[in-house]
Amino acid sequence: MQSKRIPFLILALTAGLAACSPSGTVSRNVPHGVDARGDAIDGLLVGHRLMEAGEYELALKAYYRAAGTSGLNVDTLSAIGSANLALGRLGQAEDILRQAIDADPTFVPALNNLGVVLIERGEIGEARIIFQQAFAQDSGQTDAIRENLMLAIALSESSVYDAPQEEGEFRLVRREKGKYVLLTQL
Repeated sequence: MQSKRIPFLILALTAGLAACSPSGTVSRNVPHGVDARGDAIDGLLVGHRLMEAGEYELALKAYYRAAGTSGLNVDTLSAIGSANLALGRLGQAEDILRQAIDADPTFVPALNNLGVVLIERGEIGEARIIFQQAFAQDSGQTDAIRENLMLAIALSESSVYDAPQEEGEFRLVRREKGKYVLLTQL
């Protein structure tokens, strides 16, 4: 008699659990209290907010998730590149930002961030050209791009006039009116 009750009891429990689930099936992959049918928040938006909060590694992960859902477009490439720049990964940032510029040569944030990477890597001449392109595309409206361009111009001009002195080289120094001294570092 009890052997007939056990299959009925199992069937009743299974039906009861299925009735508790909104879709009629029990899902193990959804955390409690999360509506799996709801819309996900845009990964780019999450990444931008994390960047503002200084959470660059988490922002990079959010940008990768955004690239997984919407594809590698100029927005996601530029965002991934800027997160790598913030993390100090200059080589990765440069490669990804160049891909973003290849996708859209007029995308100002990618141009600006590539210019920053190039300045950090000591490639002042190319950075100046990139900042000029960003400034032209932006029509000079963004203060940060204008300041970056002025910095690149100043650095490129100072590197022309300020040639590094080799050790042991002589310098002519003015002491008084009409008197000069020849100095050297030994």
